[in-house]
Amino acid sequence: MRDVAPSLRRLRLGDMDAAAKVLRASFDERLPWLAGLHTPAEDRAFFRNVLFSDCQVWGAEEDRLLGIIAFRQGWIDQLYVLPGHQGRGIGAALLDIAKATFDTLQLWTFQKNGPARRFYEARGFIAIQETDGQGNEEREPDVLYRWEKALPEA
Repeated sequence: MRDVAPSLRRLRLGDMDAAAKVLRASFDERLPWLAGLHTPAEDRAFFRNVLFSDCQVWGAEEDRLLGIIAFRQGWIDQLYVLPGHQGRGIGAALLDIAKATFDTLQLWTFQKNGPARRFYEARGFIAIQETDGQGNEEREPDVLYRWEKALPEA
């Protein structure tokens, strides 16, 4: 790995395959008990038909795509960084794009995903609801986080 900060840019539909690979590699590494939930073709269709349609999708890259974020008004839908590149500030840089765009953001993550929970909490997100997972396709207990931009002090 180089010591150069990755470049950040808004992704295009042509970046869909690389973005889907980042999602799958990170998801399967961090949540191995849910690995294989979707095929690569299903991941690409999700990016094409949902994320690129409904969200701003941004990426961090050096010689390849290392991380992605997909967000829309008030929500972060996806944030993934390739294993081996986590802990380098890539996720924080991507998250900062969404935080600069909207004054409030919410997101879901799984209760068992301790590293993600610590990441979001360290960046000002507060857990506001926990569920038993019956409302998500993975049937995995999750937690809803909320972040609000701090108001300038008077």
